[in-house]
Parts: sequence; C-alpha cells; structure tokens
Amino acid sequence: MSRLNRVTDKGAGYVRRWLGVLRDDLWTWRADPLPPSVWLRWVPHGFVCLAAFGVFLGDLAQLYDHGGLGLGLALLIALGQSGAMVLALRRPVPAWWLSLLVTVFGAMAVRARMAPGEYKFTWPWTSAGLIAHLFVLLLLALRVRSRVSAEAVALTSLLTYVVQGLVGGQNYQPTGHLAVTLFFVVVVLGTALRGRREARAELGRQTTLTAEERARRTLLEERSRIARELHDVVAHHMSVISIQAQVAPHLVQDPSDELKENLAGIRQNAVEALTELRRVLDVLRSEHSAPGERADAPQPTLDRLEALVENTRAAGLTVTTQITGERRPLPSGVELSAYRIVQEALSNVLRHAPGATAHVTLAYDPRGLRVKVVNTGPDREAPPSPGAGHGLLGMRERAVMLGGRLTAGPWTGRGYKVDAYLPVSAPPATAPPATDPLPQDGTA
Repeated sequence: MSRLNRVTDKGAGYVRRWLGVLRDDLWTWRADPLPPSVWLRWVPHGFVCLAAFGVFLGDLAQLYDHGGLGLGLALLIALGQSGAMVLALRRPVPAWWLSLLVTVFGAMAVRARMAPGEYKFTWPWTSAGLIAHLFVLLLLALRVRSRVSAEAVALTSLLTYVVQGLVGGQNYQPTGHLAVTLFFVVVVLGTALRGRREARAELGRQTTLTAEERARRTLLEERSRIARELHDVVAHHMSVISIQAQVAPHLVQDPSDELKENLAGIRQNAVEALTELRRVLDVLRSEHSAPGERADAPQPTLDRLEALVENTRAAGLTVTTQITGERRPLPSGVELSAYRIVQEALSNVLRHAPGATAHVTLAYDPRGLRVKVVNTGPDREAPPSPGAGHGLLGMRERAVMLGGRLTAGPWTGRGYKVDAYLPVSAPPATAPPATDPLPQDGTA
C-alpha cells in the first residue's frame, strides 16, 4: 500500500509540474510584437490586417447565411476571430486563447441550430475560422519557444476532439481532422522559420564579436610591433647614458665621493633599465621574424627614405618626393615612425591603386614633422590583396604614440591621402584623438 501511495504521489507531482508549466507558458498577457521584415518592412503586418478583414466578411456571411445565427451573434463571432489575427501581431498567446474560445463558442451556437435534412454546415471549424486560427498559430510559432507552440497546438487538437468527437452534432461536414493536420503543419513551418531567424541573428552576433576580437588582436599586434621597433631606439639612449655615467668621473680632476656615488647610481639605473627592456622585448618578440626582416637589423630612419622610394619605383609605382623647411635630425622615434608611415602608405598604393602616381611630402617646422602621402586614382581594378587591411591602424598608433595626429581618406576624385603630424616634443599624458583634423598651417 505504501508503494502504491508513492507511485500516486509521484504521478500527482508530475501532473502538478506540467500544469505549472502550462500556466507559465500559456496563461500570460505578455507582449511579443512581430518585428518588421528586413526587406518588406511593414508589408507582412498589412497583409495580416487585410486577411483579417477578409476573414471577418467571410465568417459573417457563413455564420449568418448558413449557420442560422442572428446578425448580432454572427457579427460578434466574426469580430472575435478576425480580431484575434490582428491581436496576434503583438500578443500571440492571448490572441490564441481568443481565437480558440471564440471558435468553441461559435461551434456550440451553430450546433444548437442544427437539424436533420438542413444545410450541412462545416463544423466545428468554419472555413474563415480555420484560416484565422492558422494565421494565429503561425504568428505564435514565429515568436514563442517551440514548447509553447507544441502546447498550443496540442490543446487546440484536444479541444477539437472534444467538440467533434465527444460532443458531436446532428447534421454537419466534419472539419476536425483537416484542421488538426493543418495546425501541425503551420506550427512546424513557423517553428522552422523562427529557428532560422534566431540562427541568423546568432550568426550576426558571432560575426560582430569575431570582428571586434580581430580588431583588438590586430591593435595589440601593431602595438607589439611598434614596441619591438622602438626598443632599439630606447636601448641606444640608455646605453649612452650608462657609458657617459661611467666615463664622467675620469673627465673631472679629483671628483668628490658624492659625485662618484651619484654617477654610479645613474649607471646602475641605466643598466637595470636596459635589462628590463630586454626582458620586455623577449616577451613581445615573435618566435619567428617577419618574412624579409632580420631580428637584429637596425631600425630605419629618414636617411633611408630615398632607398625606400627607389625600391617602390622599381616595383612599378611612379613616386615623387618633396622636402620643405629646414631638414634636421629628429628624435629616433619620430624618424622611425615617419619612415614606417611612408612605407605603409606607399605599400597601400601598390596594393590598392595599380597604375596610380604617388607624391611624398616631408614638411619640417620648429615643432615637428608633417608627413603627407597622396596618390591619384588607379587606372585599373586592383587584384585581391592577401593583407589583413589594418595598415591604417598601425600608422595611427605610431602617430598617437608620439602625441601626433593622422588622417586618411579620399582625395581629388578617386585618389587617397594620408596626412600625419609628428611633434618633436614629448606626447601629453592623454593623447589627442586620432580623428582630430590636422593643422593646415604646419603647426602642432
């Protein structure tokens, strides 16, 4: 007896659980608007409203002319079934309840007027009522979980069986089997369309996340590359400081112990800084050097600009150069960044503007250096480029690192312009945005 009680309690628990699930899924008034179509915008909404008007007219005529109902009652049922279609555009679950209850009410009203030998009415689902409920179930399946759609079609089928199979009528054309079959088909179709829409939305989200992650990774790679290049520049200065601090006591007659101690401290700090720089470089350096580059090659300066231009000309690009202002040696970081910006800009012209001509301008002023590379439009279509397309990102990082600015964009028709300003002074604590306009008068 105790075992029977446990089985009974377990079964009652399952029933209560399923009833709770049904209540949470179907006993709700929550809004779930149908979003506008990507291509057709609000056309589906207008089509549903137009179909609802047709259902209203057809249902009213069928119930009043052949169902034997009065005009007021037929009007009420027709309004309920067509209104459920419009309501399903925003609140699909309440619309399903409205359509189902109005259909049962209409079936019972028609059943009361059935008589042998009279017109065989399509029952329990009228033609217009069946169309209305198909629309409601489709709109429901498009926006709710598959479980909710399955529960709705199962309860609709159960109620159809009760009305037609258990209650029955005297003289009618049965529509229950056809209706249940169509209901299952439309729910499967709606669920498939909803799954496809969700899959496309998830794919879009993943694509966005992948693009953002790729951009972040590219930014880190560019910064690491810049840091590796600038290591030699900083290491050179730190080595000079260390050597000068070591030699300085020998250049002074009878240096004091305090001076010797301070110079030894400076040398020690410089040596420690060099050691830390080498450790950081070991972390940033790739396992293999880039193709065509040596890990121990000296970093280029603007003294090698003519060689860069000659190599570019040998590759088939017509390049002219112009230097304005008083040319003078600049800090190593500025010269390295200027060289790399010109190198990347000319590489972009070779890849993306075949047949174009390029002009490189270096404008020196007391506060910094302005680098400008402009090119004309291509005379033929550029072949597909295997590059990652992040050269502009690297150029901007170099300019902002020095406290400068860089802009890039179309120039004179189909041409392109890269315009950068690199100040000689130390960059501020907060670098200016990379998209700020460049000074037109050559000042920082």
